[in-house]
Amino acid sequence: MLIVLSPAKSLDETPISIMRATTTPVFASESALLAEKLKTLSPARLKKLMDISPELAALNNARYQEWASAPLKKPAALLFNGEAYRGLDAKTLDTADLRFAQRHLRMLSGLYGVLRPMDIIAPHRLEMGTKLSMGRGRKDLYAFWGDRITEELNATLRKNGEKVLVNLASAEYFKSVRAEKLAARVITPVFKEHTVKGLKMVAVYAKHQRGAMCRWIIKHRLVEPEGLKHYDGDGYRFDPKGGSANDWLFVR
Repeated sequence: MLIVLSPAKSLDETPISIMRATTTPVFASESALLAEKLKTLSPARLKKLMDISPELAALNNARYQEWASAPLKKPAALLFNGEAYRGLDAKTLDTADLRFAQRHLRMLSGLYGVLRPMDIIAPHRLEMGTKLSMGRGRKDLYAFWGDRITEELNATLRKNGEKVLVNLASAEYFKSVRAEKLAARVITPVFKEHTVKGLKMVAVYAKHQRGAMCRWIIKHRLVEPEGLKHYDGDGYRFDPKGGSANDWLFVR
């Protein structure tokens, strides 16, 4: 069972004191092409392209200027620090957990395409939905990555002998996967709350649970999807009457 998760906008740039076995992103050369393109853009153009503040635009302009030699590179699972990654809490995973995650977890990235948890990456900002034109008809990142991400996921599924992919990524990021070309069943957990107005998805809670479920899968060494139905993190429970065959509903 393969898990996919999408990155967060916020980053943890504090140094790490414990060095673990690290790896190189599979699409390092493609990332270099994107970074070189972004390096040519002024802070004003980055602000408009990414719809961010002038301060963030200046920060990311500086990051791309020193991208190749960025001093704060660290493993992907330890760099991202948004709500999903607070749920994952990769810093507290032990060596055996990280070894399992390295085989079964893949993170989708606008800049890197597909990442393993221990792939070394640099601080950056490039959301998958960004309309960064790379020429030759590649008007955005979806066009730039094309079938590459799907083919890499299929290669991992074949290598692991797996037939199921658990989609814990956001819709923006999973759109980069050509689901119809995946050699796997895709199961997408959906997290909702009981409210006075009925069941409702609260974005911040759902993001956290995607990371928390990913952690739960890792800690339990889960390799069969039926085991997901026993997930009980933060009071959520599987609702067998809700959702659908591949969209599994978890309610709190």
